Amino acid sequence: MKPIPVNKPDLTAADHDAVLSALRAGWVSSEGPQVREFEELFATTFGRKLGVAVSSGTAGLIVAVRALGLGPGDEVLVPALTIISCGQAVVESGATLVPVDCSARDWNARLSDFQARLTPRTKALMLVHLYGLCADLDPILSWAREHNLVVIEDASQAQGLMYRGRPCGSFGDVSVFSLYANKLITTGEGGMILCDSEQIAEECRRLRNLCFDPAKRFWHEELGWNYRLTAMQAALGIGQTQRIPELVRRKRQMGAMYRQAFAALQEFELAPCSTDYAENVYWVFGMVVTPRASFTREAIVTGLSAQGVGTRTFFYGLHQQPALLARGMTPITLPTTESLSERGFYLPSGLGLSQDDQAQVIDAVTRFVTIHS
Repeated sequence: MKPIPVNKPDLTAADHDAVLSALRAGWVSSEGPQVREFEELFATTFGRKLGVAVSSGTAGLIVAVRALGLGPGDEVLVPALTIISCGQAVVESGATLVPVDCSARDWNARLSDFQARLTPRTKALMLVHLYGLCADLDPILSWAREHNLVVIEDASQAQGLMYRGRPCGSFGDVSVFSLYANKLITTGEGGMILCDSEQIAEECRRLRNLCFDPAKRFWHEELGWNYRLTAMQAALGIGQTQRIPELVRRKRQMGAMYRQAFAALQEFELAPCSTDYAENVYWVFGMVVTPRASFTREAIVTGLSAQGVGTRTFFYGLHQQPALLARGMTPITLPTTESLSERGFYLPSGLGLSQDDQAQVIDAVTRFVTIHS
């Protein structure tokens, strides 16, 4: 039985050729024309005017928060069930992180979750489209406008997802994508910031490039970061961006195969399929162990590993993270986030997974449940 990694990318011969072409032309740094081409293509694909390529999704969030002018005295509402990068970007700006709970139905923060944490100091909220599906965005965005809140959209896990016919990544004042190896569009490591404001985009470009003074190079009135993306990475991302409809179709086929195989199992709540506003793109296929199961999440994760099947557990809540609590975050209990965090995991879902690989995963899950029920 061969091992099945949880994330297995699928890079084509064209992807290889694009990187080699950049190398042969001598474009190895961020100065190559591939970077601007990638930024423009990515922005157009996701319904925005401007793109700023950066070295990671985390870098994108940090730059976006700073470019929007958020800092000490400002509170930012952030869904707790997400990667720590979302919280890190807020606390590193000096702003106050305010984690919010989520829905047990689709695992995303809803309008009521944000409303419950609003205070006079709230200046922004972060939308995080979790595991391939988003919340109902219109009510949240309308409420944000009513309260003059800045909206940061983290669409890293929702590449190719459409909300009521409009691409996710086109809703925030600033939107951020990760281009890590497990994403639909990958540059190995990398990220992209999208917006419609030339002023914000220019500030993002300045911050990602150490805040060089344009008229006096190597002179710095402010501190920024070296968060640039290389031309080789951009070359890798261009072809994948052009194939996004095909990649989404394949992800949905994988999701449908898992759903059909596990539909009769009472031990799991399966990844949400679709709503009246969006159809899951299954960035990953999540499963939540129900109270009816005779085993724990840890038991099945260990059992699948013994059969060569890689898994990942759900995120820990931001409100539980020691590093964020140490930075002054106010302790809070968020019941749904904590429940999902304790019981959720996801299966191999990479685009490099074959149907035979998936069948092996399904067989492993079914075998474990049969033995332990």
